[in-house]
Amino acid sequence: MNLLLRLLALRIQSPRRSRLSLWDTAVTPFRVAPSDLDILFHMNNGKYLSILDLARMDLMIRSGFWDVLSERGWYPVVAGQTISYRRSLKLGQKFDVHTRVIGFDDKWGFLEQTFTSGDTVYARAIIRTRFLKKSGGSVEHDELEAAAGGFPSDRQVPEWILAWSDASKISSTMTGREF
Repeated sequence: MNLLLRLLALRIQSPRRSRLSLWDTAVTPFRVAPSDLDILFHMNNGKYLSILDLARMDLMIRSGFWDVLSERGWYPVVAGQTISYRRSLKLGQKFDVHTRVIGFDDKWGFLEQTFTSGDTVYARAIIRTRFLKKSGGSVEHDELEAAAGGFPSDRQVPEWILAWSDASKISSTMTGREF
C-alpha cells in the first residue's frame, strides 16, 4: 500500500516540478517510512529496488518521455540490475535518488541511479532496460531513438557495464542446473 501511495503522490507532484530533458539527472526526494524497514530497522534491500522504479518514473514524467511512450503504446521494463549498498538508510531519514540515462547499445538502455542523503552516497544501481509494445514485441533501437529525438553522441555506455550486461543475461535454454 505504501508504494501505491508513493506512486500516486509522484504522479501528482512530478508534473509540478521543474521540467527536465530525458538526458538530465532527475533528483527525486523520499523519506524512509515505517513500511520500508526490515527486522534490523533499516531500509529493506528490496525497497531500494521499488523506489528505483518510482525515481525512473519521475524522470520519464518530468521529461515528457512518459507521454511519448503512452502515445505509442510502449512501456519500459527492467531486464537486469545490479545494486551496491554503502550505508543503511534509517526510519524517517530524508534521501534523494539521482537518476540519469547512461546511454544505449543496439538493444538495451542503461541508467545509473544513486541514493544520497546530503553529500553521502548510500547505494548505487545500474539498470538495464528494454521497451516493449502493448501490441506485442520489443521496441526496435531505431524506433526508440526517433521517439527520444535522437541519442546524444556523448552518452557512450562504459565497457564494464556492457560486460556486466552480457555476463548477466539468462539464456532461454538455461534450466537452473548450470550453476
